[in-house]
Amino acid sequence: MKKVTIYSTPVCHYCAMAKEYFKANGVAYEEFDVASNADKRKEMMEKSGQLGVPVILIDDSVVVGFNRPKLAQLLNIGQPAPQTA
Repeated sequence: MKKVTIYSTPVCHYCAMAKEYFKANGVAYEEFDVASNADKRKEMMEKSGQLGVPVILIDDSVVVGFNRPKLAQLLNIGQPAPQTA
């Protein structure tokens, strides 16, 4: 299972959309409120170079904003699971 982390704020509409998308697709995630947690805000900025939210980490990949096609690709949602030999 992929490790999913979302850096968000309570008033961010796109953050709420991303979290609803994860819930609807059964994706477990860890959430950090960067409005109230300065350490996590700094960590988010170091990882993404961005101050805007949401910033979503999927394993080592960084997605800035609610980019549904990119999230689906990284999480293999709506796509057949990769075949192993």
